[in-house]
Amino acid sequence: MSKKKKTTKRRDFIKRTLITVSGSLAFPYIVKASALGLNGHVPPSERITIGCIGVGGMGTSNLQAFLSKKEARVVAVCDVDKEHRLAAKRLTDEIYGNSDCALYNDFRELLARDDIDAIMTATPDHWHALIAVAAARAGKDIYAEKPLAYSIAEGRAIVDAVRRYGVIWQTGSWQRSQSHFRLACELVRNGRIGRVHTVRVGLPTGNSVNKVNPKPTKPPEGFDYDFWLGPAPWRPYTPGRCHWNFRWISDYSGGQITDWAGHHCDIANWGMNTEHSAPRFIEGWAEFPSGEDGLYDTPGRYYFEALYEEGFKMIVADRKQQPKDMGVHFIGDEGWIHVSRAGVDAYPKSVLKTPIAPNEIHLYQSNDHHQNFLDCVKTRKQTITPVDVAHYSIMVGHLGLIAIKTGRRVEWDVKREKFVNDPDADRYLSRPMRSPWKL
Repeated sequence: MSKKKKTTKRRDFIKRTLITVSGSLAFPYIVKASALGLNGHVPPSERITIGCIGVGGMGTSNLQAFLSKKEARVVAVCDVDKEHRLAAKRLTDEIYGNSDCALYNDFRELLARDDIDAIMTATPDHWHALIAVAAARAGKDIYAEKPLAYSIAEGRAIVDAVRRYGVIWQTGSWQRSQSHFRLACELVRNGRIGRVHTVRVGLPTGNSVNKVNPKPTKPPEGFDYDFWLGPAPWRPYTPGRCHWNFRWISDYSGGQITDWAGHHCDIANWGMNTEHSAPRFIEGWAEFPSGEDGLYDTPGRYYFEALYEEGFKMIVADRKQQPKDMGVHFIGDEGWIHVSRAGVDAYPKSVLKTPIAPNEIHLYQSNDHHQNFLDCVKTRKQTITPVDVAHYSIMVGHLGLIAIKTGRRVEWDVKREKFVNDPDADRYLSRPMRSPWKL
């Protein structure tokens, strides 16, 4: 699909993005469009070619969604785990009735292909920025899983790259494509509960660890563990470290706070019209695991308060400390609205039956998150969860974690994306990447 003039020559892109790893250089295997049966360039209204990077868990769910779309064509899958990528290929080939889906261990080889218009990426958090920036540089439109990035600095790098290269971005914060979340936020925006002074955001309690062997051992055959670690610090392999469990290890993620802030803090920002803002003051506490193996170190119980210059307080905590459990609880002078995946409730209940008039605020409407991405690839319009919105949504979670780690109240300068006169807190905004990886 020829959606815009390529600003990057394929050969130059390969030279810039292929990095020497363990003393060897990875060269891509390029599959021509004709070999894939795509007849070269296809008009945007007919077909969008997609490569999927990270196809375990949520990656497989996204893959299945794109396989169900008639205007999409998945032509390649990439994963450092051979079992994952073979399973994704079998699924893809079965849907299309052929054996054309290409396999990659190295995402850079997939990005070097000129015949791929867009990518889906669903890797552990510590990989998000490297893949996203490289994909934007390669001119690929991007559907990426939340959270946006491992850190605030890496999130800023993604935002800048998406803007610089003019690619379409969709974050996997799919709650925005659910009608009851949109309704709740429209009611709040249109003043149905008066001035909102407090927003309570309930996230999961505890770390949902899959119980597997936590002791160091040899990586299984077909699993490129060194590549899985990538920019993260080197650690010995253990089955308890990888795939699902990475979420509960601070080398790769921020636990439930960053895993869920991209969902519920995102909805809180949507309702409060703070999609391009962030709290000024943040403070909180957390309880960390104390297991013998020490592998899982992200907080299981946590609480932090964030004060916004817009005049309200956001309280983010694990569900056991929230009166309404999971979801977003908007509390105003004239009532409240609570929304979660289970539905929407309000006091007074009559609030839910008040229609939004034509001259009132109507929020972006999407009823299918993956379809919204494909539509925007074709029209070049902004998606319902664009990159800058995702940056400020997860920023709430990152700031809460930093306040917890410092053990004191911190002050944030949202324009500079730095803490105010606080170099100790600034140290948590980024971390060095393990050689040879760098943004």
